[in-house]
Amino acid sequence: MATQTHGAEVVDAAHGAAEAGMPQLDFATFPNQIFWLLVTLVVIYFVLSKIALPRISAVLAERSGTIMNDIAAAEELKLKAKEAEAAYDAALAEAKAQAQQIAGETRAAIQADLDAATAKADAEISAKAAESAKAIDEIRAGAVDSVKEVAKETAKELVAALGTTADARTVTAAVTARMKG
Repeated sequence: MATQTHGAEVVDAAHGAAEAGMPQLDFATFPNQIFWLLVTLVVIYFVLSKIALPRISAVLAERSGTIMNDIAAAEELKLKAKEAEAAYDAALAEAKAQAQQIAGETRAAIQADLDAATAKADAEISAKAAESAKAIDEIRAGAVDSVKEVAKETAKELVAALGTTADARTVTAAVTARMKG
């Protein structure tokens, strides 16, 4: 029985507390509280479903679209980068080919200049050699004449030393015959 009295005291205390300022514990106001609870839940549901959730869905959709656009743009930029790299490689190969061509043309031009300078030098050397040969021939001719003169004088002196006389024509004919061979 002590439990019954104790349970009755708790109910009386709760009833007294409700009268003292805690209306949520007053069983008489429960239907009214449940009604307003349902109204509040319905209002929150409609506010969330008609205002907040569409905005959140729009933000999520926009964010997803932005991410997809960024991924597509990144793929496009990646393709452009590959194309740019291929164009760079092609331009580099073309530049190398042009450099080789220019180097070859320069070598050919230098070789042509060198050949022209060599031909000019050869022509100058040939001209100088011809002049030298001409000068040598003149010196030889002069030497032969000088030798003839010396031989004539020597022959005259020898003939005179031997005690005979010879005319100039005989000495010249003898020297000329001896020089011819």
